[in-house]
Amino acid sequence: MNSSKFFLYIKNGLCLVLLTACGNNDFADLNTYIMDIKAQPKGAIKPLPETKVVEPFIFNPEGLRDPFKPLVQIEANGLTESSTAGGIQPDMTRRKEDLETFPLEVLKMVGTLTMKSTLWGLVKADDGSIHRIQVGNYIGKNFGKIISISIDKIEIMEIVPDRPGTWREQQTSLRLIE
Repeated sequence: MNSSKFFLYIKNGLCLVLLTACGNNDFADLNTYIMDIKAQPKGAIKPLPETKVVEPFIFNPEGLRDPFKPLVQIEANGLTESSTAGGIQPDMTRRKEDLETFPLEVLKMVGTLTMKSTLWGLVKADDGSIHRIQVGNYIGKNFGKIISISIDKIEIMEIVPDRPGTWREQQTSLRLIE
């Protein structure tokens, strides 16, 4: 017999002896505790809250627009004929400027610069590039035209789609970040 089997038999025998020593069947203290708990008065159970009746809603989609069709339908040339009706419209023939490739959410005003009595705004794009802009430049994806520049903000007038074929102006601004 090798030594590892011998030690295994000794270890198992020792555990058996120790477990036998713990084999006392005296549960008197446990039984007393259980009897004390059972003798205590029972508590009252709170009633369930009253349920509120919800009136059912019947959805009737007749006469409503299809939510899976876009509000403004875009064609290969830019817009549909219905959007060329009167009213405010973006100039689709104008050449796009550099900052029109970025949404306004990723552009940050980082300062101003005065050159030859003209106040320029400094705008940082999310690619890390800094652009110098002035009143009249375009910025953002929604045909935003810069209408004023001050020390702490740049005011922008955007032309956004309102309903199919119509546009509306919306004023927004970029504030100087500290």
